[in-house]
Amino acid sequence: MIRAFVSYCHADEQYRAELEKHLSLLRRQGVVDIWSDHRIPPGGEIEAHISTELDAADLIILLVSSDFMNSDYCFGIEMQRAMERHQAGSAIVVPIIVRPCDWTSSLLGGLKALPKDAKPVVKWPTLDDAFVDIVQSLRKLLVAKTGGTPRPVSNSPVQQSSDQVASVAPPRPRSGSLSLPREFRDIDRDNFVMEAFNYVAVFFENSLEELAPRNPGYEGRFRRTSETGFTGTIYRDGKRVAGCYIRITHSYGSRGQIGYSGNDNPQDNSFNEILSVETDEQSMYLKGMMTNRSGRDQKLTHEGVAEQLWQLFIERVR
Repeated sequence: MIRAFVSYCHADEQYRAELEKHLSLLRRQGVVDIWSDHRIPPGGEIEAHISTELDAADLIILLVSSDFMNSDYCFGIEMQRAMERHQAGSAIVVPIIVRPCDWTSSLLGGLKALPKDAKPVVKWPTLDDAFVDIVQSLRKLLVAKTGGTPRPVSNSPVQQSSDQVASVAPPRPRSGSLSLPREFRDIDRDNFVMEAFNYVAVFFENSLEELAPRNPGYEGRFRRTSETGFTGTIYRDGKRVAGCYIRITHSYGSRGQIGYSGNDNPQDNSFNEILSVETDEQSMYLKGMMTNRSGRDQKLTHEGVAEQLWQLFIERVR
């Protein structure tokens, strides 16, 4: 069994919890035992436990973000020790880019990062999309390292040969359910919806700028109406063929939602879609109220919201 150490900044707790959920099948199959500081017992010496586990790990996973890079402990101690072991060949370091940051200029720049193409987790349509890609890559790595096929999941005890027992220290018994619910404050929700709106605004502005060079006869126009609103318009041969108005709205007594209207005439009482901030036990996400093209409840990231609204906007031209 591979011993995996997860290094992360506590600002990225939701991504650690999501990673452990997606690795649960590999854990049940006896492929990997995952350690993070959540497993330090009450009264345990934090630095001693972390140092011991970091030096014993076969796989060291770094959840990389601006907060991780800014942390003297994560970046200055855990990552430095991880890279020493990686360079010595005693462990493998895998960076997972959870939020955009200047990681390529660090020691990590020479490593292949996950998800695919090192696209940050928050820029995938949903967290599930990102972590499925991550876990599939980790599965290939872990299976290759253990030199076998993961056993089917069973409720019966695992029988190990004497050679296996002698060469690998057995994992300590523990529950597979250690994540406790997080509490999200009003300010957390307000910040989340504002960050999502700003991402959507930049996404639309850049996309509209690219229309003309890629599509002769078409022109896109982006216009800010306020700090929390903008319009987008598409012209074909000088004739308006599509428009939209996107803003933060406080309709239905909400603290803040992202509203979409399929018209570039700014009217706050007209909606074709409204996206609200929702939470589960570990994370915040956005969910549409009127449009669900996939037929399932989607927990949308900022990127997922931007793509969904862009498709609503652009389909009128196609």
